[in-house]
Amino acid sequence: MKFAICNETFFDWPFDKAFHFAAECGYTGVEIAPFTLELDARQISAARRAEVCRQADAEGLEVVGLHWLLAKTTGGYHLTSPDAAVRRRTAEYVQDLARLCRDLGGATIVFGSPQQRNVLPGVTPEQAFGYAVEVVQESLKVLEDTGVTLCIEPLAPSEGNFLNTAADAARLIEQVGHPNCRLILDCKAMSSEAVPIAELVHRHSSILEHFHANDPNKQGPGFGDLDFVPIFEALGQIDYRGWVSVEVFDYSPGVERLASESIENMQGALAQLAANDRA
Repeated sequence: MKFAICNETFFDWPFDKAFHFAAECGYTGVEIAPFTLELDARQISAARRAEVCRQADAEGLEVVGLHWLLAKTTGGYHLTSPDAAVRRRTAEYVQDLARLCRDLGGATIVFGSPQQRNVLPGVTPEQAFGYAVEVVQESLKVLEDTGVTLCIEPLAPSEGNFLNTAADAARLIEQVGHPNCRLILDCKAMSSEAVPIAELVHRHSSILEHFHANDPNKQGPGFGDLDFVPIFEALGQIDYRGWVSVEVFDYSPGVERLASESIENMQGALAQLAANDRA
């Protein structure tokens, strides 16, 4: 199983310092939030993109891809806007993000960004769904050309009001109908569903591209009550070979502890799973 960590975990650490620490902890991948480079991804120069690649490579890290795609942007982007011009701008920006991802050596971009996808007043859920499908479909050619997969992320109702279950996201992916649009599952978000996480992994194995590891308490895996042994067992049973990327939202334990103990806890869960298999 391949472990990565989201780079905003390290706050304002220089990239070389953050990448070095991540590699020391045992991660082999890093997932980038574009706003940690520039608030407008289009302003990230070719030289800066190449520098990030060199910094990751120097530590033996692979840039997995991007997440928090529209966070902190000021371009008025919105996935489910009833305004066709807004949807067009959003699709164009998704395309720019795909190019950024390619330039950094990544292959996935994760669409969470709840504030830029929430269903707006006066828009029905089905209208919002149709608008989202349109934006994604307009981005498909660039996604295909860059070799980047757009991962649709279901989020808990506490975070937003659009695509709140894995089934919702799967329906959108089915409607888009393209191999460069697939599913990411996030442990914190899945914990809000009535269906157990392991079952969700099995149900959606055919479209699962990426995986975020965290706890409902918004900290890292193993920092709360969520048991990762059955989760990793399910991932093994479906022969998942993608990344398991640590994404946290509560940084109160401290950067070093979050980064180091998260991977230790995941490795411990894998060791427990192996011991169970031998028993």
